[in-house]
Amino acid sequence: MNKWVKRVLLLSAVSLLLVAGCSITHHKLLKGPNLTEVSADQSLTNDFKRVSGWNEAKLQSAFDYMDEAGTTSVIVFHKGQLVAEWGETDKVSSIHSVRKSIVSALYGIAVEKGLIDINKTLGELGIDDENPKLTNQEKQARLEDLLTARSGIYHPSIKNDNGPTPAPGSHPPNTHFFYNNWSFNAVGIIFEQLTSMKLGEAFEAWIAKPTGMQDFNVEDVRYYEGKESVFPAYRFYMSGRDLARFGLLYTQGGQWNGKQIIPAAWITRSLSRFSGSPKEVSYGYMWWIMPSGIYMATGTGGQKIWIDPANEIMIVNRVDTGDGFRRGLWWKWGVRVNNSNMRELNRLILAAKP
Repeated sequence: MNKWVKRVLLLSAVSLLLVAGCSITHHKLLKGPNLTEVSADQSLTNDFKRVSGWNEAKLQSAFDYMDEAGTTSVIVFHKGQLVAEWGETDKVSSIHSVRKSIVSALYGIAVEKGLIDINKTLGELGIDDENPKLTNQEKQARLEDLLTARSGIYHPSIKNDNGPTPAPGSHPPNTHFFYNNWSFNAVGIIFEQLTSMKLGEAFEAWIAKPTGMQDFNVEDVRYYEGKESVFPAYRFYMSGRDLARFGLLYTQGGQWNGKQIIPAAWITRSLSRFSGSPKEVSYGYMWWIMPSGIYMATGTGGQKIWIDPANEIMIVNRVDTGDGFRRGLWWKWGVRVNNSNMRELNRLILAAKP
């Protein structure tokens, strides 16, 4: 048997094993595990009061709906009280673009501490990039313009998945919204330069520890360098139950047990509509605001902090998108929990209220 025939047979065998493996693990890997009620040691009831009097049959309908959608975990709060915990709420995985809303909160704290002035331009701060360098027009972008995705900087970025980028120089700063990973990567690294703290260190000290997060470690912020830019991409890896604590900060005006963690004025400004109108989905300081008044932090696959202030509902949804080879499989075939799913979940939860 010649070597080419051997290679073909070997590749065929590997392919069959991969297909078989994917078939066996398809539900857990690509759709997510079957939802279950969390165990007592995993539950948030040790720190939060569980509501009573809700319609269990209607809550089950919400549970079944999200199980079918393929979510990894769901946590629901109403008026700061725990309504439901389903799935792997202690599972630490990538939160994707929810990172941006977390960095927004860190900026608010840093501004309050006098460490950052968001009205400073990149030129004033001595910020530049390479291949190419920033133009004089681009250096007129303020930190606030980066926070609102209105920087006018369309430089190549690391881990860019935002589609075609406008032509360089086509829009001056603060004139055009474009969801651009260059701005988001840069705003995180500029934070580190101005505060002399790594993102993970600041998050742990300023938010994770004060709110009693159970699963976050400084090492759960990972950096990815590349030739496209001097500003590395960074990813936060967090559990659903830790994200729930972060979301609750926003429902409580930035307070935790009577202590102001995130400045209330910053939260209000973060949820202002810098791009878009009340009749469309808008963007604030790295938070999305919907026409209904619902606002959210959102990331690839169905990472959601979904806050319905009118009905005092806060929902955290997670989908485990995996890492390495598993991420590749998920990217190709994995489920996505979208805003329509979240609206329906919100409706089903409200239908179960006493």
